[in-house]
Amino acid sequence: MLFPPGAPCGPPAAMKAVFLGQDGTLLDALPGGVGARRMSLCAGAGAALRLLARLGFHLFVVGEQSGIAFGRCSESAVDVLAERMRALLERERLRLDGFYYCPHHPDGSVAAYACDCHCRMPMPGLLLKAAHEHGIDLRASWMIGDLLHGVEAGNRAGCRTILLDQGKESEWRLGPRRMPTRMAPDLYTAAVLIASHAEAR
Repeated sequence: MLFPPGAPCGPPAAMKAVFLGQDGTLLDALPGGVGARRMSLCAGAGAALRLLARLGFHLFVVGEQSGIAFGRCSESAVDVLAERMRALLERERLRLDGFYYCPHHPDGSVAAYACDCHCRMPMPGLLLKAAHEHGIDLRASWMIGDLLHGVEAGNRAGCRTILLDQGKESEWRLGPRRMPTRMAPDLYTAAVLIASHAEAR
């Protein structure tokens, strides 16, 4: 798990957060697992996240890095990715409060990471760990992702959830834990929905 320098490990008051999926939600999903230097934010991401920040939400990215389990990349390479992601947000006058990732895969070729775990979505381990370490009120928080595994992880953790319906989901296995609170075509629309929900309350 990676955090910005000086990140708090447990503030006294509970905070509310928005958990963001990585590729296809916050970042453009580029083919072939291109390097961090070609990474870019999705269209409208800066404006969306500034709106959420004005509403008092702290921003966390959660995702899978199963390439580690298959020996395709190292955790140090993920460190580079995290720094690039943090720099992209800083250009938009935004702070990334935490980046949590799962390096595991049960079919992996690297023994240390070839296992079932509680942090690989749809399990909620990444969100629960962030909540524990940062004092996050999950009931006041949201998970935004472009796959139902992310929605399920958010629902399991106790968050409200938004599915970005961009045609990425290929396994429409629905169930009580896989039903999003809302659906949106893009991240900016998702932020507006969260803002509307806050106003309605």
